[in-house]
Amino acid sequence: MTAPLMPRATAVWLVENTTLTFRQIAEFCELHELEIQAIADGDVSGNIRGLSPIDNGQLSLEEIRRCEADASANLQANEMERNVKARNAKAKKVLSPSQRQDKPSGILWIIKNYPDLKDSQICKLIGTTKPTIEAIRNGTHKDSATIRPKNPVTVGLCSEIDIEKALIVAKKGKK
Repeated sequence: MTAPLMPRATAVWLVENTTLTFRQIAEFCELHELEIQAIADGDVSGNIRGLSPIDNGQLSLEEIRRCEADASANLQANEMERNVKARNAKAKKVLSPSQRQDKPSGILWIIKNYPDLKDSQICKLIGTTKPTIEAIRNGTHKDSATIRPKNPVTVGLCSEIDIEKALIVAKKGKK
């Protein structure tokens, strides 16, 4: 499960408004149990206003009541909240500066190893633009002299499964 959007604010609300154990709150918010205890003692997060996980759809009141009755139970987020991680994986991910610098190298590697892939497929795989791909193909890219092919999977720009799916689509398009 992924932590709530604002885990400390959610923890503050759960501490103030429920009889859940520190362990249960820590598990749900993906915080350390001692941090939850410090929140309850008022040592930390004194300036954080609580955020209701019920109001923002992360938990139901029934789920909180169930876990209050059974101290060994773990809070289960609503189904929609559990799918957040899957939705985020499909969305554009944030790249580190080194990964951004490796994009041209990944593009060059794909162009050399998989010439059947269309520019639009490379755009989706790497997260780039068609003019950038064209500039790398023509050798007119501003870093053409220093670009060396690098496998985009090892650099972290895409996954092997993504490349395989793109190849299947490209083969279907040729038939």
